[in-house]
Amino acid sequence: MSIRVDHATVEGKFSLDGEVHEVENNLWVVGDDHQCLVIDAPHDVDAVLDLVADREVVAVVATHAHDDHVRMAPKLADAVGAPLYLHPMDRPVWELTHPAREPDGRLVDRQTFHIGRLSLQVIHTPGHTPGSVCFYCPDLATVFTGDTLFAGGPGATGRSFSDRDAIINSIRSRLLPLPARTRVRPGHGPGTTIGEVVAQFDEWVSR
Repeated sequence: MSIRVDHATVEGKFSLDGEVHEVENNLWVVGDDHQCLVIDAPHDVDAVLDLVADREVVAVVATHAHDDHVRMAPKLADAVGAPLYLHPMDRPVWELTHPAREPDGRLVDRQTFHIGRLSLQVIHTPGHTPGSVCFYCPDLATVFTGDTLFAGGPGATGRSFSDRDAIINSIRSRLLPLPARTRVRPGHGPGTTIGEVVAQFDEWVSR
């Protein structure tokens, strides 16, 4: 049985603090031939459903609650009949987009999802938002980092709900200890590896 990560990109808008930006988001679906889990649901439900195909969706999970990551999450969860999970510290951010819809479940640090033979562990990485999380899949030597960590450095701070010191500490204490060969698959743009991040991290922090 094949285990894999399916990927696509979709374009849309990100809005916060009265500003609107055009963005391109990565879509990530991880699983095997029969079951999968969807990480974030930004702008286009059909694009996610194309990646899911005829598989059972175990859960729809959110790396954080900015609208360009969760705008279609309730619609997607309803379409596939799967529970929707969010870290509770991101509820104030979530309510900016979905004030009338509750997430179905809470993400908790070190919580594990099982998708067929795969396991996916929740890593709470506050900073970009209070409830930002990453999802570590040791079976695929991969960590899905949302907007916490990119190939070019830590995710953005300086907006409402964000904290630069917290995101630096999250990356240093929770992500850099992962094996160097671990692939980093972010919410936007190209990926990298933990080894490459370690080599550049001090330079990033000093900017």
